[in-house]
Amino acid sequence: MGCSDCYDAFDENLIPLIKRIHGSNNHTGKVPKRKGGDLRIIRKIEDLREEMQRVVEEENFERAAEIRDEINELEKNWGRIKVELNLSQWVTKKGPQSDIVISSRIRLARNIVGYSYPHFANDEDLAKIIKLVCEAAKNYIEEKINYINIGELPDIEKELLVEKNLVSPELIKAGKEKGILLNDDENICIMINEEDHLRIQVLLAGLQLDDVWQIAGKIDDTLEEEINFAFSKKWGYLSACPTNLGTGLRASVMVHLPALNFTDNISKMLRAVSKLGLVVRGIYGEGSESIGNMYQISNQITLGRTEEDIIDNLKSVTSQIIQQERQARKNLLYGNEVVLRDQIMRSYGTLKYAYKISSNEAMKLLSYVKLGADMGIIGDVDPGQPAELMVLIRPAHLQKYVGKELGPEERSIKRAELIQEKLKIKEE
Repeated sequence: MGCSDCYDAFDENLIPLIKRIHGSNNHTGKVPKRKGGDLRIIRKIEDLREEMQRVVEEENFERAAEIRDEINELEKNWGRIKVELNLSQWVTKKGPQSDIVISSRIRLARNIVGYSYPHFANDEDLAKIIKLVCEAAKNYIEEKINYINIGELPDIEKELLVEKNLVSPELIKAGKEKGILLNDDENICIMINEEDHLRIQVLLAGLQLDDVWQIAGKIDDTLEEEINFAFSKKWGYLSACPTNLGTGLRASVMVHLPALNFTDNISKMLRAVSKLGLVVRGIYGEGSESIGNMYQISNQITLGRTEEDIIDNLKSVTSQIIQQERQARKNLLYGNEVVLRDQIMRSYGTLKYAYKISSNEAMKLLSYVKLGADMGIIGDVDPGQPAELMVLIRPAHLQKYVGKELGPEERSIKRAELIQEKLKIKEE
């Protein structure tokens, strides 16, 4: 889409497309405070009319009269309401179920009325959007948030942000009028001028979807007090791509599933997840592959469901995945312990003594070492250490750690040295 007005211009053509994507053509989730008054009144009237029909059937005429008066009052007022290298905290902190759920994330897509979407906007308008968002963000006083101009960053620092799962690969592509607002703990990040004007992101360690939604929702509420977000009573929050219509919400969890993979049950689980309105991606989201037995699971449908419905569905499925992974670990420990211990200790030994190691091999081996630490098979490794190393050994992190650019061979050697240095520190 070119801008939010396209949804009105092409309404009839979009209806069947959006119905196929989301299974619905009506937004039922959150509405902006500054423009949601009319819609809230409409919904309130509809709810009251349903209640009135029910109480009339029950012959509760006194309550029916009260409801009638409420409806009349609402209808009378309708339309008058104005409506750096440090590891991010989601990596270093432990959260609920953190042996399996590495992190929880909420992302909200938002666009601003009167501006073309970033792919069609000129640099002057994109610069205005950045200024508008930064000024509005000052009101979010509970966190110190700094603006970073993506266009001015060296390539290695752009890649560093991607490896931290703070920005998408799309944001760091060519184009100077792009930026992020990032807090010191690196668990709140607002991307500006990616596919949409804003993408509000919150990440926390472990399974904390309700908490990340509470934080993200509060930031969204704060920003929309000063920014006129593109919103339709029918479609909800308008986005550059129709797949993000409605709530504009992507809720996701990063899960570590080595036992399901080891027992060849991962494909079965992934097929089951896809039938429940969820999608499975790699560690960097859309278009990326799973490495180190890490999978990102998120909702696919954003329209026709409330934010709470989306999050509850993901929580429910994630709980089932956790149970399956735990059961697979028990089955391995009590039914195939020798093979399990051999795989874990071979992985540990290779990491401790390899002269060089590729990123993919290191991720796979660290996954099994984490499994061993989580299950108590390796006693001298903290379970959080392999998870931190899974981030530190990525190319940009590694080069930033060393302090210079490295070729592929040099990275493999330095990666092995870094892993051994960190493991040795723990053993001592």
